[in-house]
Amino acid sequence: MTTMEQPCYTLINFPTDSEPYNEMQLKTDLEKGDVKVKIRALERTIHMILAGERLPNGFLMTIIRYVLPIQDHLAKKLLLIFWEIVPKTSPDGKLLQEMILVCDAYRKDLQHPNEFLRGSTLRFLCKLKEPELLEPLMPSIRKCLEHKHSYVRRNAVLAIFTIYRNFEFLIPDAPELISNYLDGEQDMSCKRNAFLMLLHADQERALSYLASCLDQVTSFGDILQLVIVELIYKVCHTNPSERSRFIRCIYNLLNSSSPAVRYEAAGTLVTLSSAPTAIKAAASCYIELIIKESDNNVKLIVLDRLIALKDHPSHERVLQDLVMDILRVLSAPDLEVRKKTLSLAMELISSRNIEEMVLILKKEVSKTLDSEHEDTGKYRQLLVRTLHSCCIKFPDVAVTVIPVLMEFLSDSNELAATDVLVFVREAVQKFENLQPLVIEKLLETFKDIKSVKVHRAALWILGEYATSVSDIEMVIKQINQTLGDCPLLEAEQRLVSGDAEENISNISSTTTTLVTSDGTYATQSSFNTVHKSSKEKRPPLRQYLMDGDFFIGASLASTLTKLALRYGNLTSPSQRNRFDTEVMLIMAGIVHLGKSGLPTKPITNDDKDHILFCLRVLSDRTSAIIQIFTERCRLALNDMLVAKEAEEASTLKTKEKSGNTIQTDDPISFLQLEADKNGELGENVFETSLSQALVGGRGSAADSATGTNKLNKITQLTGFSDPVYSEAYVHVNQYDIVLDVLIVNQTNDTLQNCTLELATLGDLKLVEKPQPVVLAPKDFCNIKAHVKVASTENGIIFGNIVYDVTGAASDRNVVVLNDIHIDIMDYIVPASCTDSEFMRMWAEFEWENKVTVNTPLTDLADYLEHLIKSTNMKCLTPEKALSGQCGFMAANMYAKSIFGEDALANLSIEKPFNKPEAPVAGHIRIRAKSQGMALSLGDKINMTQKGIPSKIVAS
Repeated sequence: MTTMEQPCYTLINFPTDSEPYNEMQLKTDLEKGDVKVKIRALERTIHMILAGERLPNGFLMTIIRYVLPIQDHLAKKLLLIFWEIVPKTSPDGKLLQEMILVCDAYRKDLQHPNEFLRGSTLRFLCKLKEPELLEPLMPSIRKCLEHKHSYVRRNAVLAIFTIYRNFEFLIPDAPELISNYLDGEQDMSCKRNAFLMLLHADQERALSYLASCLDQVTSFGDILQLVIVELIYKVCHTNPSERSRFIRCIYNLLNSSSPAVRYEAAGTLVTLSSAPTAIKAAASCYIELIIKESDNNVKLIVLDRLIALKDHPSHERVLQDLVMDILRVLSAPDLEVRKKTLSLAMELISSRNIEEMVLILKKEVSKTLDSEHEDTGKYRQLLVRTLHSCCIKFPDVAVTVIPVLMEFLSDSNELAATDVLVFVREAVQKFENLQPLVIEKLLETFKDIKSVKVHRAALWILGEYATSVSDIEMVIKQINQTLGDCPLLEAEQRLVSGDAEENISNISSTTTTLVTSDGTYATQSSFNTVHKSSKEKRPPLRQYLMDGDFFIGASLASTLTKLALRYGNLTSPSQRNRFDTEVMLIMAGIVHLGKSGLPTKPITNDDKDHILFCLRVLSDRTSAIIQIFTERCRLALNDMLVAKEAEEASTLKTKEKSGNTIQTDDPISFLQLEADKNGELGENVFETSLSQALVGGRGSAADSATGTNKLNKITQLTGFSDPVYSEAYVHVNQYDIVLDVLIVNQTNDTLQNCTLELATLGDLKLVEKPQPVVLAPKDFCNIKAHVKVASTENGIIFGNIVYDVTGAASDRNVVVLNDIHIDIMDYIVPASCTDSEFMRMWAEFEWENKVTVNTPLTDLADYLEHLIKSTNMKCLTPEKALSGQCGFMAANMYAKSIFGEDALANLSIEKPFNKPEAPVAGHIRIRAKSQGMALSLGDKINMTQKGIPSKIVAS
C-alpha cells in the first residue's frame, strides 16, 4: 500500500444540506443558465472534485466554452479555485490540450484593465506547478511589474518569486529584474515583497540595496523593516565581520514607530552584541514596550525576554541600573504582570538603589488605599511581601518600612494584615535595635485591628518582646481597652440586661404613618430605626469571645503569663502581686464567660485547660516552667526562622543546579557546528532555532523519546476484522487536541464519501468537520481533526465512519468507533503556594470530592510518592514534617491547570503498628473551584490506585 501525497489547496467549507450531484443537471446549468445559475453550478462542480469524484467527460470543455468568458468577478474567483484543483494532466502525465485555451484566457486576464482581475490571477499563478502553462504567460507577468496599481505590482513580485524558486529556467534573470525594480519602487508593500525575494534568492543583491539606503531605513514601513531585521540577523550570524557594518541600523530600528519592529530589533541586538551599551539599549526598548502596550499577553512575553536577559551573568550588572525603569511597569493593572515585575526587581536590587525602590513601593502601597479594583487586596499583599523581602535583604531600610507596613494591621484584607504580622515577627527577632519601634507602632495600631488571627499574632509578639516596665504596662492598658470591663461575665450580663430594657422602651415608643408604593397606609415603629445591637458596643477581644472563639482567650492567657513573669522580676513584690491579681482576674473571667452559656459556642476543654495551666504557673512560679515561658518560646521562633532560611537556600541551590550550572567535564555544544540529519553542517541559525522552538527537541534522543510517546498515545478505534480499520494518535497541545486518524480500506471495493463523524462529551468542541474522502481497494489515508478544550475535566470523543460502496444499492455503511478518553493529566502542572493562600483557597472552594484510599501499598511514603506522580500535584508539606514512622501521615498538595484553575488535595493516611503487612488506609480530600475538576481528579486517583504495578507493591 502506498500513500498519495496530495498538495494542500484552498480550504472550502462544504454546505451541510447540499443536494446530491446530478451530472446532467449540472451540465445543463453550465451551458444554458444565467450568470447566477452558472456560478452555483460551478460551486457544485468544485465540491464534487474536492469530494474525490472524477470529473465527467466533456465537463472541462463545457466550463471553458460557457463559464470562462464570463466577466463577473465572483465567477472569475471561482474559476481560479477550479483551475487550482482540477487535474490538468492525462493519466500518462501529459498536459491536457484544453489547458492551452485556459492559458490563453489567463494571458488576457493578465492584460485586463481591472486591477483586481490582474492581481487575483497573479496570486493564482503562484499555485501552478506546470511549467508548460507558465511559460507563455511570462511576458505578461513581467509587464505587470510596471502596472500603475500597487496591488498588481505586489502580486507580480510574488508570482516571479514563486516561479523562480520552482522553475528557475523560466526566468533566470529574476534577481536582477527585481533588484532593478526595487530601486524605482515607492510603495512599501511592493518593496517588502521585492526585498523578501532578494533575501531568499540573492542575498548579495539584498545587502547591496540595504547598504545603499541604510540612512533611510527608519523612514521605511514596518513590514519592510521586519524583513531588514531578519536579513541583518542572518548575515551577521553567517559572517560576523559584517556586524560593524549593520549594527548601527539595528540601533536605529530600536526607535521605530512599530512595536513589532522594536521587539525584533531588540532581540536581534542582544544576539549580535554583548556590549553593555547594546544590552542596555535592548532592555530599555523592552521596558518601553511593556509600558506602552495595552495587551497583557504582550507584556508577559516581553517580561520573559527581560528575565532571560537577567539570567545571563554578564547582563545582570547592566540590568541592575535599570531597576527603577523596570518598576514603571507596575502601572499595569494586571496582577500577573505586577507579580513578575516585582520578582524581577527583587532579583536585580542592590544596595545602591534599594532606598529608591522602597520609596516607589511605598507610593504604590498608598495608591492601593484609594483603589477599589478586584485585585487590589492581592496587589497590596504582594507589595507587603516585597517590602518584607527588601527589609530582610537590606536591614538598613527597615526603619522606614516598618511604620508604613504597620498601618496595614488594621486593614480589612486579612491576607495583607497577616503578611505584615509575619514580617514584624521576623524583623523583631532579627533586628534587636528595631524592637522598641516595632512595639511602639504595634501598640498604636492594636485597637484598630479587625481580624482575630492578626490580633492573636500581635498578642504573641507583645507578650514576647515587651521587656521594659513601661512597655508591659502599656500592653496591659491596651488589652484592657480591647477587652472591656472586668469581670467579663458581669459586664456582659449588664450589657444584655441593658439591651433588654432598651428593647422594652423602644416597643412603647411612637409610631410613624407612611404611604406605601401602592397607595396604602402602613406604620413603622421607631424601634426599628433606633435600636443598636450589643455587637456594636463590645470591644473587639470580647466580641471574639462572645462569637465562641476562645482560642484567642488561651493565647491571651499565655501573653499575660509572660508579661506577669517578666514584670515580677523588674518590680517590687507589692507591684508584682497587684499585677498578678489583675492578670488572674482577666483569665478567670474568660473561663467563667466560656462556661456561662452567653457566648455563641462554649469554651473548649483544650482552651480551658490551657488558661487554668497559666493560672497555675503564676501561682506556683516553678523555675522550669518560667524558663519555658520566658526563654524557650523565643528560641523556638529563632529555630523556625533559621530552618526557613535553610530551606529557601536549598531550594535556590537546587534551582541553580538544575538550571544554568554546568559541570566541568560537560561537553560544549556549538550550534554552528551541529550536523543535521543528513550529516551536513547547518549554516542557517535562524531557521534552525525556529525549527527547534516549534518541534521542541534537537537531538536524536529527543526524537526517539517523541516517537515512543507517540506510540503510547495511539488508540485503536476499530477491530482488525472490520471492513474499515482505524486508529488515532491523540496529540494534546495546551488548548487544543489534534486527532491524527489512520483509516484503512480492508475490502476490495472502492469506498465513496468515506467520512469520519465525531462528537464530544464534556467541555470539548469539534472545530471543523473532517472532509469525506475516496478510498481505493486496500488503500489508506490520514485525516486530522481539531478539538478545542475549554476547561480541565475528563472528556470523551466518540463517533463512527460512514461510507458508500461503488455500485452497491444499499444504504450507507457505518462502522462504530471506540471511545477516545482525554486524560485530565495533560492539562495539570505542579505549582506552589504559601500555607495562607492554601488555607484561603481551601475555605473558598465549594466543590469537594472525598476519595477513599484503596491500595495494596504498605508504606506511607510510597503511597504519597505514587499519588504525586499519578496526579501531577506538588506536595507543599515539608519533607521534615513527613519524616518519621508514627503510623500517620498528613500532607497538602497543590496543582494548577493551563487554564488557570486551582486544584487542592489533602492526604490523610495511617497504618497500624502491629500489622506490618497491612495496606495503607485513609482518604484524600480534593477541593476545586469547578465540579468537573474535582470529580476528574478523583476519577484519576481511583483509576491509578487500581493499576499500581506489582513491582511497586513488592518493594
